[in-house]
Amino acid sequence: MRDILDLDRYPLHRVGTPEWHALVNRCGADLAANGMFNLEGLVRPEALARIVDEISPVMERLSFLHKREHNIYFLKSIPGLPEGHPALATTTTINHTVCADQITQSLVMYIYEWAPMVMFLAETMGKQALYPMLDPLARVNVMSYRAGEALNWHFDRSEFTTTLLLQAPEKGGEFVYRTDLRSDTDPNYDGVAKLMRGEDPAVKTLKLSAGTLNVFRGKNTAHKVATVEGRKDRLIAVFSYYEKPGVTFSREEQIGFYGRAG
Repeated sequence: MRDILDLDRYPLHRVGTPEWHALVNRCGADLAANGMFNLEGLVRPEALARIVDEISPVMERLSFLHKREHNIYFLKSIPGLPEGHPALATTTTINHTVCADQITQSLVMYIYEWAPMVMFLAETMGKQALYPMLDPLARVNVMSYRAGEALNWHFDRSEFTTTLLLQAPEKGGEFVYRTDLRSDTDPNYDGVAKLMRGEDPAVKTLKLSAGTLNVFRGKNTAHKVATVEGRKDRLIAVFSYYEKPGVTFSREEQIGFYGRAG
C-alpha cells in the first residue's frame, strides 16, 4: 500500500500511534468546523495514473449514462411545500457511472477495502465502526463528468460522503457547497429557495486536486459539482461505508441508479 498511498504524510497504517491520533484529531476538527476534511495528495501520482488507465476503458465501454431532472431533495414533493415553491426548482444532473462489479480487481477497490482506511474513517467520523457495503454495484462507484455535464444542487441521504478524486478536468468541475443550509429541526425552505435563485452569499467553492480524499457531511449542507469544461473528464470514486455490515440496495434502487440489478 505504501506504493499507492502517501503513508509518510498520512500514517493511516499506524493505528493507535501518536501520529495517527494527531491526524484523526486534525480531520475531526476540520469536520466540526467546516463540515469536511481533505487529505490532499493521499494517492501517489504513479498510482493515480495506473487507476485512470484501469478505469478509462471500462468507463468508455460499459458506463451507465444517468441523466435526470431533480430538485434539491431528489423527491417529487415535500409535505407542507406547495407545488411551484422556489425551493422545489428543478435542475439537471448528468454523469456516467461505473459500478464495483465492473472493476473488482482495480486499485480503487483495494483502497476501499483496506482495513486501516476503514478504521481511520470511522474514528474521524466518531463512529464505533464502519463496514464496506455489501452491494455488488453500489459499494464503489466511479463517476465521470464530461464536457457540459454536472452534478447539480442536492442534499445527501447519508450523513457522510467519502470520495477520492482520480482526475481533475481542464476547467470547471469545482465542488460548490453551502454549509448547514438546513438542520434536522429546521428545513429552512426560504433559505433553500434563496440558494436555488443564486442569491446566497454564503456559498463556497473548493477546487480539489487529483489524489485527494474528501470526507463531507452532506446531509444538511447543500452541494453540487460545477459544469465540466474541456476534453479532460472529471473522474471521482465514491466509497460507501455503513455502521452495520451487510447493507445492500433494493433491486428497484439498483435499477434507478444504474439501469440494472446486480
